[in-house]
Amino acid sequence: MNHNTPEKKSIKIPELLAPAGTMEKLQTAILYGADAVYLGGKQFSLRARAGNFDNQGISAAIDYAHGHGVKVYITLNIFAHNRDLTGLEEHLHFLFQAGADALIVADPGILYLCRKTVPELPIHLSTQANITNAASVRFWAEQGISRLNLARELGLEEIREIRSQTDVDLEIFVHGALCISYSGRCMLSSYFTGRDANHGDCAHPCRYSYKLVEKKRPDQTFPVEEDERGTYIFNSRDLCLLGRLPELVAAGADSIKIEGRMKSMGYVGAVVRVYRAALDHIKEKLFLGEKIDSIELPHSFRYEINKIGTRGQTENFFDSPPSNQDMLYDTMRLEQPFAPVGIIRQTVPLLVEARNVLETGDQIEYLGRNLEPVVCTVKAMSTEKGYTVSRANPGNRVVVEISPEPAELLEGAIFRKQIERITL
Repeated sequence: MNHNTPEKKSIKIPELLAPAGTMEKLQTAILYGADAVYLGGKQFSLRARAGNFDNQGISAAIDYAHGHGVKVYITLNIFAHNRDLTGLEEHLHFLFQAGADALIVADPGILYLCRKTVPELPIHLSTQANITNAASVRFWAEQGISRLNLARELGLEEIREIRSQTDVDLEIFVHGALCISYSGRCMLSSYFTGRDANHGDCAHPCRYSYKLVEKKRPDQTFPVEEDERGTYIFNSRDLCLLGRLPELVAAGADSIKIEGRMKSMGYVGAVVRVYRAALDHIKEKLFLGEKIDSIELPHSFRYEINKIGTRGQTENFFDSPPSNQDMLYDTMRLEQPFAPVGIIRQTVPLLVEARNVLETGDQIEYLGRNLEPVVCTVKAMSTEKGYTVSRANPGNRVVVEISPEPAELLEGAIFRKQIERITL
């Protein structure tokens, strides 16, 4: 394979790669249109405090995903010390037998053991490996890497330049939390709490609120300010490249990736749903003959993504290095305007498992596969035994009557409701 002079390829729609911190999140991501999911086991993964999967869970997850035509990539992306390698080869044999579609690695030692132990399994390089130039791409391609998740510190022009010099698959993070440290390598957590971010146990100290202490007055603290905005001096806004998807498609991205194995099921479903609709919109426009350079997403896409509460949004390095406008100085996160209120467990009759308080008379939104949610009103509720109730608390399962009822109800789909007034 020639990694220097790729053949010119026709425009293709990239894979949509979604996080799967638990089995429920995996099922939700698949329901809303993910082409592939990534997940971690109990070891070797950079999200030690996600739900994660034991071996039985990994097997079940792979079987479920493959049954829906979805690929599963397993994260093995810690930076390993000698002690961390114990049990790795046995785990690799298990993953191969379980049918994993690829392994995600960052550490050269883990890469070496993967290639030695399960040479048949494709290997994807994690963003933690900090790929920022074409020479690094060529180096890793020569090590047998079949896909590279480029560093989040790259701009569009740099991505285009790398694409022009390789035919290895390129994967781009497009949505989710950003680390204040370079492409995720950070020691703050270790210094402050003893929890090692590079072993998957980050305490997220970049989200803390900081104050200044003077040595001779240890009991007195002073606010640390970045002008008038406050004290969250490391707190980056979250990445959102939704509006730049046509440019990434034109640049030749093979996969777009959503961060969020530790995010809620509601977050995963809502974000995957919007990005699926966006990719389908671009695909439809291309089919109708529109040039990729002229495709823009309608405002309705931005309207929907703004309903998903996070830390605000930034395009990070996409056009230029970020500035103080890309930080969130006055709070850890913005108030969430909408929240998932229930999950459909059965469609006939409509049985909903509440995730927030749900009351008769509530106006709720049904999130189907189309971008536009269906707004409906809760007309009546009852228990599974038939007793009428006016309120369901988180965890309760209730039979719900809504009006209007969507034309298609999907088991596992989400209802959400507005929890504060917002301007979109």
